[in-house]
Parts: sequence; structure tokens; C-alpha cells
Amino acid sequence: MADIAPYVDNVKKYASNYDEATLQKIVNHLGIALQSRDASLVSCSDPSELERVKEKWLKKKFELTDSDADLDAAIEEVCTTMKDEKSNKSRVTFYYLLAEKYGKVGAL
Repeated sequence: MADIAPYVDNVKKYASNYDEATLQKIVNHLGIALQSRDASLVSCSDPSELERVKEKWLKKKFELTDSDADLDAAIEEVCTTMKDEKSNKSRVTFYYLLAEKYGKVGAL
């Protein structure tokens, strides 16, 4: 199991009642990608990055069938929520907030 300790404080900034098991599943899912600084971050100014979040996380992992416009709006909402994180946001926190938005906390 991957260590969630490096991510807890950042997730707690946005989700005070975070679910440790869900956080663990996200960290495990991302696995080795978290070792690369670039892959461990989400850039809200990079359209291809946001498309990847939508396709790989929301559609594939969460199996969401919402319209692209609705999924894009949810991603933009998380970008706005995390705006204080400057240009790059923690992928773990970003994915956790999307899980929370779509009621997937505890269901991953």
C-alpha cells in the first residue's frame, strides 16, 4: 500500500471530513505516477490535462455518462476550489474532490 501521509494535509484543506479509505484507493490507483512531479499535479491551464482527467478519471474510473459540458463544469469547479494552489494542483486532492462531488467517496 502506498503511503497517504504526504497527501492528507492538502486533502483536509478542502475536505475536512475526508475518508481515509477513499484517499488510500486514489493514491493506490495513481501508484507510480505520483513519483513524477509532473504526473502528480493537475494543471488547470492545460486543456489536454483537463481532457485526460475527464476521460481517464470521470468517464473510465467513475463510469460517468454525464455530458462533456457537465463534466467540464465539474472539473472547472475543482480548479476554482483549488485556485490558491497556484498553477499546479495535487492530483490526489483534485481526484478526491471529484470523488466527493460525484458521491464516490467510500464507493471507489
